[in-house]
Amino acid sequence: MIESPHIPVLLDEVLEVFETLAPGRFVDCTLGYGGHSEAILEHFSQISLTGIDQDSEAIAFSTKRLERFGSRFSTLKGRYSEMIAEVPAEGLSGVLADIGVSSLQLDKRERGFSFFSETLDMRMDQSRDFSAYDVVNSYSIQELERIFLEYGEEKAFKKLARVIVDERKRQPITTAAELASLIERNHKSPGIHPATRIFQAIRIEVNDELGELERFLDYLKTHNNPGMIVGIITFHSLEDRIVKNHFKEWTKRCICPPEAFRCECGNDNHLGRLINKKPLTASKKELKINPRSRSAKLRAFQFKADNDE
Repeated sequence: MIESPHIPVLLDEVLEVFETLAPGRFVDCTLGYGGHSEAILEHFSQISLTGIDQDSEAIAFSTKRLERFGSRFSTLKGRYSEMIAEVPAEGLSGVLADIGVSSLQLDKRERGFSFFSETLDMRMDQSRDFSAYDVVNSYSIQELERIFLEYGEEKAFKKLARVIVDERKRQPITTAAELASLIERNHKSPGIHPATRIFQAIRIEVNDELGELERFLDYLKTHNNPGMIVGIITFHSLEDRIVKNHFKEWTKRCICPPEAFRCECGNDNHLGRLINKKPLTASKKELKINPRSRSAKLRAFQFKADNDE
């Protein structure tokens, strides 16, 4: 067995929400180092699993790690919102997505996600041309303000956009370490590194992370199987809000407009049920072992079976 340098987040909670998983095919939309996939393949012997990832390095590592499962495990490279359509719908009983940057990417300084990186990259798929360098050095001040506010929820969005634009007039900003230092010199943020929200915003922009999640959920709404379970792990409020709102919409029985005097839609339009009404979070034990799990939230939804009312 290959030892993974990564601790899969909320692993016990993931197995818990999928405890009624029917035999068939499972999709791990964010394969990474394969920790979740390994546990699911071990725990559910009647499941075959397809792992999706944009990162060739992640696929290579997990393919080696999970080779002992033989034909029960396969991979697809690409965006999960697109590759999910490549998985045969027949027999699909479970889908998991662990959204955001993986430890594989975060821990390798050459990938440009770290405050100490000597590159300015942040691409989850390195075959794509658009990177953090392009955002930082070519976006207008208005575009930088927009992503810092919308994707970083940074209160000092105007100030920091101006700082970056002024700096790049002197010379291009070429490394993440340089960008982090620039922000740190011009901004105070008690409790977290001053560049945290700015790095989050740039990373989301580079990888279209929120658009990816929206497209994925829209696909599942119309391409699902009776009884299929969907589990999604998020790490910040923007992602969690999207998942929460979609799942809430899927549980609505009545879809009549608010001004309707009485229900005329049949009051039976719900797609299924929430498995956990409130998101599951890390236990105290997990927080001690893996501090990165502190912001993780798991929401799960089960599409109704044919005989459900």
